[in-house]
Amino acid sequence: MEATNNLNFLATLLPFSIVIFIIAVGVVLLNQHFQKNLYLQKLTEKKLKIQHQNELLRSSINTQEEERKRIAQDLHDELGSVLSIMRMHLILLEEQSSQNSNNMPSVVQTVRKLSETAMTSVRSISHQLMPPQLENFGLVRTLEAVINQGHNIGSLDIRLSAPDNFPQLSWHTSLGLYRIVMELISNTIRHADASIVDIQFEYHNQLLICKYEDNGKGLIKLNTQQGLGLNNIEGRVSSLNGSIGLTGSREDAGFRALIQIPLLNSL
Repeated sequence: MEATNNLNFLATLLPFSIVIFIIAVGVVLLNQHFQKNLYLQKLTEKKLKIQHQNELLRSSINTQEEERKRIAQDLHDELGSVLSIMRMHLILLEEQSSQNSNNMPSVVQTVRKLSETAMTSVRSISHQLMPPQLENFGLVRTLEAVINQGHNIGSLDIRLSAPDNFPQLSWHTSLGLYRIVMELISNTIRHADASIVDIQFEYHNQLLICKYEDNGKGLIKLNTQQGLGLNNIEGRVSSLNGSIGLTGSREDAGFRALIQIPLLNSL
């Protein structure tokens, strides 16, 4: 009789156990689903935040470049023209006064030379603000021209190579890469104490790769974080939807940068 009661009790308890088990499994599955949705939501929010930050950065850089372009245009067209006219008048005054006074020609000649120096400075500043050849000749030929001119390079030997299939880049991409490379060269000149810089461009499967390397003393961790313009470089790379890797944090190890820019939507 007791055995029969036990069986009846188990028979009654079993369905409840099954129901409780199903409820427990359902709670676990619902919790996992909730956690997954929460994770995906946070991931989406993070992605949107990064995208928004990149858009703000890109907008800020574009605004900055437009302002540079405007200032460069004003310097070249207005101030450059004024200095050219002034130089012409000084040359004429120098010729006219050469027969009347012994001192006047030398003074005029000095002022004329100063005006020519000012014209050269204005032209150099204008080209640094917005290189005119970039739009006409492209990134590689513009960098080659800068390297061949040797301004502010001194004894630094800069070697530049690019493949035959180097793509035609958009203005935004060309200007961004130009600023990045020039900032890297500037860092090498100011801080690396290097004698050789090697810049290699590669292009594979809609991916533009720039390898930058110098044989200097490297970048110690403190300098990497402060004062070397690397934040500016990283910002420009980010605005091009690219990535950058930096190595060479130990002394005498040189400095290397690997920049990758996807060109699928940039050409």
